[in-house]
Amino acid sequence: MLRGRRESQRLRQLDLAARLGRGQATVSKVERGARRLDVVELWAWLNALDIDFVTFNRELDQRLRANPVPDSRFRKTRHQATPKKK
Repeated sequence: MLRGRRESQRLRQLDLAARLGRGQATVSKVERGARRLDVVELWAWLNALDIDFVTFNRELDQRLRANPVPDSRFRKTRHQATPKKK
């Protein structure tokens, strides 16, 4: 979604990187999914693209609900109780 929004504004990765005060490699890693953004970074990213944070997140939520991204870090696991020593 971030890459699509950048491209729709006809910005190069280098242009966005300059707006963010980051390197082009960081933009590339985020767009490829090799690096994730925390919520504050996402806010700054969207602000640099002049995109409303709330509107973007609503669309993101709709897309994720329709097509969940499998991620083993968020799977529920069963925790077995550790046997107590006597």
